[in-house]
Amino acid sequence: MKEKHNSTQELETRDQGDISPALSENDQTGRPAADQKSAKAPSSLGNVLEAHRGERHVIVLHDYPDPDAIASAFAHALLSTQFEIETTIIYNGKISHQQNIAMVRILGIDLTRYDQPIDLKQFDGAIFVDNQGTSAEKIVQALEEAGVPPLIVVDHHELQERLKAEFSDIRRIGSSSTIYAEYLRDLVQLDKSQKAHIMVATALTQGIITDTGGFIRAGVEDFYAAAYLSSYNDADLLGQIMSQSRSRQVMDIIRRALEGRLVAESYSIASIGYVRSEDRDAIPQAADFLLTEENIHTAIVYGIVTDEERGEALVGSLRTSKITIDPDAFIKDTFGKDWSGNYFGGGKISAGAFEIPIGFLSGNNTSDEYQNLKWNVYDRQIKQKIFNKTGIKLDGEA
Repeated sequence: MKEKHNSTQELETRDQGDISPALSENDQTGRPAADQKSAKAPSSLGNVLEAHRGERHVIVLHDYPDPDAIASAFAHALLSTQFEIETTIIYNGKISHQQNIAMVRILGIDLTRYDQPIDLKQFDGAIFVDNQGTSAEKIVQALEEAGVPPLIVVDHHELQERLKAEFSDIRRIGSSSTIYAEYLRDLVQLDKSQKAHIMVATALTQGIITDTGGFIRAGVEDFYAAAYLSSYNDADLLGQIMSQSRSRQVMDIIRRALEGRLVAESYSIASIGYVRSEDRDAIPQAADFLLTEENIHTAIVYGIVTDEERGEALVGSLRTSKITIDPDAFIKDTFGKDWSGNYFGGGKISAGAFEIPIGFLSGNNTSDEYQNLKWNVYDRQIKQKIFNKTGIKLDGEA
């Protein structure tokens, strides 16, 4: 392997991006640059990639990658070619959302699922995009065992402490795709005559749209990024990806969430029972749908996802329109940590997710009575934790 470099270049967590050259002297709130949270000049991603020119890197996605994660990895792969760095994008879970499947197929994004034999020792370093390792634990552990160091972390979620990378860029903005749009502007001369550039710009646009809720939750930097990408993306391809219909299975899970929801104090809490791993992405879609109900500010949907390879896990999604609710803190406070000290979930602005392994009780049982009993135990426990956190009291309770 190529000799590693000793210089550590780490970018502090920042609240604002700088996608607009016109705003280089001020942040997006109009404050002088010296007043920004991270006052020191950030190390350049380009410098880090240059220091590792000619290497082989693995780009790690969280277990169930969404458009923002996929697009960010796609963009990082393009950036890496400028420095003669070979990349492989891997993930450990499944891609089941209809738009995500369409995105990968239509844009020709090469992803490798980590259930295939992969010699991780071939890589000189690992890149984490749209995650900080906590949602890709199996791959992180395998990389540690193979002696592959984390080189770069780019994310827009709350700061985690799982990885110590050579370079980190973690900002509280709408999407990781926004950050990569900035990198493209600075490091690559996009050319609409090049198909690869069009595909990456289209992917990043989708990443921004989906993670900002169609720009509803977008900040100034997200709009600047989308405006920049609009000169290079393919609107027709983007329309094909975004117009994918919901499958019958997704509609069924939304129906189950509607029928089984408990509404109290502007919270909508829905337990949906057992869900196939292929339909996992229906859970956040159901939460999005429940949030549209009148007088609801927070929706939580959860179920037990069954997977023959990974075992069973209780998986849930949270969506909120209430400014005073921090999804990351809400989920961490409600569900806590596992035995190794990792939180069962986390979040970002207006959205969060959690996953709790079933463990010893995992596995199918031919007895409906047993399956129902197991579900009832977990359902009651999850509801009680949510009630304890929110202070919700049902009718008849003291």
